[in-house]
Amino acid sequence: MKIDVIIPIYKPDRTLFLLLDSLERQTVPVQNIILMNTERIYFEQLTAGAEFEKKYANVKVYHLSKREFDHGGTRRRGVQYSDGDIFVMMTQDAVPADRFLLERLTGALSQNVAAAYARQLPGKDSSEFEKISREFNYPDKSQVKTKADLEKMGIKTFFCSNVCAAYRRDIYEESGGFISHTIFNEDMIYASGLIRAGYEIAYVAEAKVVHSHNYTNWMQLRRNFDLGVSQADHPEVFGGITSEKEGKNLVKKAWKYFRENKCSYRFLGFCFQCGFKYAGYLMGKHYRFLPRGFIIRITTNKEYWMQK
Repeated sequence: MKIDVIIPIYKPDRTLFLLLDSLERQTVPVQNIILMNTERIYFEQLTAGAEFEKKYANVKVYHLSKREFDHGGTRRRGVQYSDGDIFVMMTQDAVPADRFLLERLTGALSQNVAAAYARQLPGKDSSEFEKISREFNYPDKSQVKTKADLEKMGIKTFFCSNVCAAYRRDIYEESGGFISHTIFNEDMIYASGLIRAGYEIAYVAEAKVVHSHNYTNWMQLRRNFDLGVSQADHPEVFGGITSEKEGKNLVKKAWKYFRENKCSYRFLGFCFQCGFKYAGYLMGKHYRFLPRGFIIRITTNKEYWMQK
């Protein structure tokens, strides 16, 4: 089985070299690494004098402008440049935790498992809040999700993350692939189609990447605004399935963590951050009632609105 890895990049730093080196050391070979780079100048600044093409012979770089970038469309183009039987979507700031990432991730794909996503571990400099969120969304127990889980799990049934996820190419082509234009959530939108078509999605806790962010409250609000917009724009996927239950479960988990670690006073700060997330999400869900100037100020993806 030929495996390609597809990575959208923008203003990459030296973490990109760490990622590429880690992929070269995997226990299963990678045929091609396809980099979908936004704005050529930033890539050339990083790789100038690094003999990049000689060192990374299987890396293919395709450049696009910031105006052309789209969460779904750019990844869709990346898949078109691939001829792998399996392709793995990653982000530039996700680094394999060991040599077995791709082996374990792609090994979870089967006749009915069309997609598999990896566990995301917090980095060494992660905040306590970020560690709690990562543990909540990416526990240490693997799981295979099916249509039968919708009633119990709700929106979590569709959860899949292109930070690191493997896909079967044959089913991808059959199902129409990633959506061409979306502000966010291209992975969940695609996963929802798989679930409703009767396929399964695997969460592989043994396949691990290090990936986390210490976002400010304002940044959390902006990201969750885009999340709300993606749900509002796709009622065929998210209509009738709420996200609020997951938020409540996260708060409960945080309270248990702070209480057990005898630092309950930190819980208020966590709730404050959750308030920013929820405010952003609600505004995104109802963005059609907001002035365009306000939307452009609050979104993290201005290009989406220019295209829209």
